[in-house]
Amino acid sequence: MSVEDDITLKLENALHPQHLDVVNESHKHNVPAGSESHFKVVIVSDEFNGKMLVARHRMINKILAEELQAVIHALALHTLTPEEWAEKGVAPASPPCMGGGK
Repeated sequence: MSVEDDITLKLENALHPQHLDVVNESHKHNVPAGSESHFKVVIVSDEFNGKMLVARHRMINKILAEELQAVIHALALHTLTPEEWAEKGVAPASPPCMGGGK
């Protein structure tokens, strides 16, 4: 199973999201072709209702603790309630990589 699939499965099982995008952005960084080290997650869940942003991120970090220790180098999180998602409808684009010179 790929890292992307593992992230998706774990988040789906733990948070039952109404919307989930797991995007492998490794190709935007100075890593070997086919790497799975940089990810962007857009997740919409009722589990985030009443929780501040840092609490939402801690929830994700706990769910993905094994991957964060072993294989994920960078994880951009966009954690939204269904109401917030209805207002925004889209997550911001990731900024260009600024590090990892060749």
